[in-house]
Amino acid sequence: MTTRQLGQQPLQRILVRSTNWIGDAVMTTPALAALRCHYPNAEIVLLANALVAEMFQFHPSVDRVIVYDKKGWHQGLKGMLRLVKEIRAEQFDGAFLFQNAIEAALIAGMARIPRRAGYTTDGRRLLLNYPVKVTAADKLLHHTDYYLGLLAQLGITGGDGKLCLACSDAEQQWAQSILPGNNIITINPGAAYGSAKRWLPERFAAVGNFLAKRYDARILLTGGPGEIEIGNDIAAAMDCHPVNMIGKTSVREMMALLAQSRLLVTNDSGPMHVAAAFSTPIVAVFGPTDHTTTCPASENVKIVRKQIDCAPCLLRQCPTDHRCMVEITAADVITAACELLDAAA
Repeated sequence: MTTRQLGQQPLQRILVRSTNWIGDAVMTTPALAALRCHYPNAEIVLLANALVAEMFQFHPSVDRVIVYDKKGWHQGLKGMLRLVKEIRAEQFDGAFLFQNAIEAALIAGMARIPRRAGYTTDGRRLLLNYPVKVTAADKLLHHTDYYLGLLAQLGITGGDGKLCLACSDAEQQWAQSILPGNNIITINPGAAYGSAKRWLPERFAAVGNFLAKRYDARILLTGGPGEIEIGNDIAAAMDCHPVNMIGKTSVREMMALLAQSRLLVTNDSGPMHVAAAFSTPIVAVFGPTDHTTTCPASENVKIVRKQIDCAPCLLRQCPTDHRCMVEITAADVITAACELLDAAA
């Protein structure tokens, strides 16, 4: 049995185990499009945590979403067994595991899905009957190519290779009611992975003040509930009275606001990739993470970073002086932002 033979199988009911982080999940969307192209008549069902599941409502490559509620109904061993029972009842004939964890393969195997494909990560080789080995070169790929590469090894190709998310008409109308017009510049100062990925709040404030005045724009602050304090600090330091929506939106509301934005200024974060999926121009500040594998897969992107010996370290918290972020000035980010805004004018 070769991995490429799976693409020749006439699958009708497909389960896809999504990744757990919003940004990573966005970067799987070209692979989802390839699956949809290769299996146009199949039902494609996404298994995802609550936040990621919310993001894939109305998605053209996904027919349905199953929420893996690890904090509630599916918590612990008993909860996982409940999930296995639910999935087994669906009678899927194929599973594609974008998540690299052994748990994804265990669930697919225990649910008796006959064809289980994924990378041979986390010691799960024996749980996959269509295994794809991860090479050293694979680890250097941009994440979008990493997931497309998995499918290509299985004989599955197609789609346009672009990121894709979708908002409903009602969601777009809601975003317009919050911020009418099309001159919205959004600042996303948080990053869920850890504090090392966060640029200095006072510099975000300086960038917002400058761009608001130069382009007569409204400044919008976005972020999650854990970033409320950062947002309040930035808003207090700004002269232009930004619209502070940090901690006040659902995932889908955040998507609609980013889709409407003229520009996003952001750390390396989930919302960065969401904006890329809507082709919103992006200025992305990178410090400890690797821009070659996780930069926004979109046009009209400016990466702002400094060449530092210890970066990318991929650490959640900086053990020294955070120089990879400290050395990035407000002027650096303003220059990148102006280049994008002026080019689009």
